[in-house]
Order: sequence, then structure tokens, then C-alpha cells
Amino acid sequence: MNRRRGTGPSPEELLGLLGRLTGQVMERIKLQQARVALAVELQRHMLPPELPGLRGLTTAARYVPAQTGLDIGGDWYDAFALPDGSLGFVIGDVQGHDVEAAAFMGQVRTGLRAVAGATTDPGDVLERANNLLLSMSSDLLATCAFLRFEPTCGELAGARAGHLPAIWGTAAGAEVLTDPGGLPLGVFPDERYPVTRRRLDRPGAFVLLTDGVVEGPRFPIEQGLARVTGIVGAAYGAAADDLAAQVVAVADLTGHTDDAAVLVLRHDGGPYG
Repeated sequence: MNRRRGTGPSPEELLGLLGRLTGQVMERIKLQQARVALAVELQRHMLPPELPGLRGLTTAARYVPAQTGLDIGGDWYDAFALPDGSLGFVIGDVQGHDVEAAAFMGQVRTGLRAVAGATTDPGDVLERANNLLLSMSSDLLATCAFLRFEPTCGELAGARAGHLPAIWGTAAGAEVLTDPGGLPLGVFPDERYPVTRRRLDRPGAFVLLTDGVVEGPRFPIEQGLARVTGIVGAAYGAAADDLAAQVVAVADLTGHTDDAAVLVLRHDGGPYG
């Protein structure tokens, strides 16, 4: 088509260009929707459908996706019975979101379950899981907290790999447990993870969570942790499911753009079993 020098494209050419650009945008939207749908399915199948419990100890969990609907697949929780009769509890957050993060989360979850059956020490569990993940040559990292509850003595032993501290509430009040920890999983080999041990010899609630619960555009993480600590202090005696619902609701106040997970261990003080 001949066009005089200095004239712009014709209306027909503009419409054609707009149609091509619209088609490209729609294809990208469909691709992103497919990736999100796959991540959602991976996440749904990897979170445990049921949580173990025993006399004197009840558990509950909540998971909510990001408000944007795109950041899916990073956070997870897990709980499982171990061969020696103890219970393992995990909460974690994988760097990044989408299909790759969901798949890596599955590797972390599977690796932790595997090594937890071979050692009774939470620090050893995280160290072995860290080395296992590094052997896979992934570029992703994961923060994680692993707890092991021994019902015969009521001991809860835990270790952290770069993860948020837990919150513990009893009649004496609630506190953020700033126990020492190690680096996230997947950073350096042979990283050491200190273990902290506590006796659950009085009624209370032990709450694990990810940063999507307590941090957002309108909330610094310190403010979010303080809000959750207040909730746990007031409702430590509530049913585990009710407390988990109250804690995860804090994410709605923060305007979170990340997904969020909560895991609650409600204990009666013993005996357990």
C-alpha cells in the first residue's frame, strides 16, 4: 500500500496491529492462568488432607493463597506420625512462587519426611534435608521449622532454618520464641541447626506460621507478630481449629501479597498418648 511521506498508518492498519497485540496478550494471559492452575493443583495435593493428633494434643492448620491469585506454591505445612511413635510437624516457605516453587516445595516436603524417619534430632533432620536439596542443584531456597513431639515425656524439640519464630501461649502469657536457628535450606552444605527443647506440661498452644500471615504492604512484620501474639495469649485455650482461623485472619489485615500458612498445636499439659 502506497502512503504519502509523513502520514501515519491507516485506520485499517491500526486495527490490524491492535488485533495482533490483543492476541499476544490473551495468549500470555492463558499461559499464566495455566501455570497458576497447575501450581494450585500441586499445592493442593501436597498439603496433608488430615493432621495427626493424640490424647492431650490436637492440631489444626490453615492455608490461604495470595490475594493477587498469582503467588501460589511457596508456603506449606505438614504433620505426620513417625516410626518411634513421635509426631513430626513442619512449616515452611519456598523462595519464589508458581509451578517451580510448588514443585520444589514437594521435594522439600518429601525430603524432610524421608530423613525424619532416620533420626530423632530435629537439627539432624534439617541438616540432612539441606544437604539432600543441595545435591539436587536447585537455585531455590526454603525457610523451614521442624518440630518433633515425643508423647512419652511431653517434650517438643524444634529447629529452624531461617524461618519465623513460633509463638507459644499459656496461662502465663504468650511470647515470640526467638530460639537460635540456622540458614535457610539450600544455601551452604553441612549447615548446623541448633535444637531447642520444651516440656508441654501445662495447657497451651504452640503456633507456627509463615510471613504471609504477619507481613504485608500495610503491616511491618513486627506489628503482625505482635498482633498474632495477642491473639494466642487471649485464645490459647480455644480449640486448635478456632485458633488457627483467628491467626490466619491476620493476613487479611496486612494486605498480604504472599500466600500464608498456619499450624497450631493445642496441648492439654499431659498425659499424652
